Order: sequence, then structure tokens, then C-alpha cells
Amino acid sequence: MRTRTAFLAAAALAAAGCSNLERSRETANPAVPAVALAQQVCSNCHGVDGNSVSPNFPNLAAQTEPYLIEQLSAFRKHSRSDPAGFEYMWGLSRHLTDEQIKGLAAYFAGQKVRPLSYASGDPKLIDKGKAIFESGVPQKNIPACTSCHGPAGLGNGQYPRIAYQYADYIVKQLTVFQRTDERPEAAVMKVVAHDLTREDVHAVASYLEALPLAR
Repeated sequence: MRTRTAFLAAAALAAAGCSNLERSRETANPAVPAVALAQQVCSNCHGVDGNSVSPNFPNLAAQTEPYLIEQLSAFRKHSRSDPAGFEYMWGLSRHLTDEQIKGLAAYFAGQKVRPLSYASGDPKLIDKGKAIFESGVPQKNIPACTSCHGPAGLGNGQYPRIAYQYADYIVKQLTVFQRTDERPEAAVMKVVAHDLTREDVHAVASYLEALPLAR
């Protein structure tokens, strides 16, 4: 109970920080080094080392550089318009230079993943998620997640690391892929996720959250 309470308190603090992200130093200054931006701005939601304390915000630690560059560029040009992107990332990314984007991607890609601040999951749901992750849903022509994201979910180039992300975040993103065109750079996921049931979505998310820690 104390762990749960502590987690909720940390999440509340993170959310409060994200409501005033641009209070940090000179976010519109192209001369500010990427490391300074990461530690003084991005850290409000994603943690200083890219390990988020809130399930609302993704872990960026050990994420693939090409994927991070692609997403930051999409936020900057407003082509990624899911609610979280619109609310938080459009404003923060609008002044980023190409060099700052590359620097941020390199910084977070080089961080080590730490255990999630809070994780839970039903064992049966996790088992179902594992089956979908490894084998897909053949009767619906849904491919295995491993075919793009790798056997351990660590990602590959522009295919992101999805292992050890909070289940809440995974559910939100799969729902975005299913119902909207707010992430056009990931159009392939709209096809993949379209026929997943709500239980399928939660199962995959629970499994990814429960994966053993891997760099």
C-alpha cells in the first residue's frame, strides 16, 4: 500500500511538472546543449535519465535513436497530433534545431533502463499478451510484434523499443493507432492494431510492462 501511495504521489508531482514545462532555461535558444534540455526540460516528464516515474509518459531510456529523431521531428512539424503530443510536445519541440534533436536522441538512447516505478498485471493476461507478442493473432492475420520490434521488444532502428514500458502508455498508443490517424508516420500500426480486441490490447500492454529488465 505504501509503495502504491508513493507511486501515486510521484506521478502527481510529474504531472504537475509537465503542466509548466517551459519554466526551464531558454528552451527556445538553439545554443542550449541537448544534454541541458534533457536534464532540465525533458526530465519533468521522462526523468533525468529517461526513466519516467509516471505511467502517463513513456520511458525514453535506451530507446532507439532513429525512432526518437523521427518522433521529435514529427512533433516539431505537428504531424504527430495525438493528445499527449499536441498538449505537451508541440510547444516544447517547436524551436528545437536538427542538432538538438539528434543530441536528445543520442542522450536518451545511451541511458540505462531501470525497474519501473510501478507495475502490475494479471498473470493470465500477461500469458495471453506473450502469445500475441510472439505469434500474433493468425486467425485475424495480425503479425507477431517480434517481427518488427525484435524478440525481446528492444526495437530496431525506426521500430521503437516497446519492452518495459508502462502498460497504461502502451494501451493509449495502441488505441491511438486503432481509432485515429494522429500518428501518420506509424501508419503500419493502424493496420496491425485495427482488429485487436480491448482485451488483446491490455494483454499485450501487460506483457510488455512485465518483461524482464534488459538493456
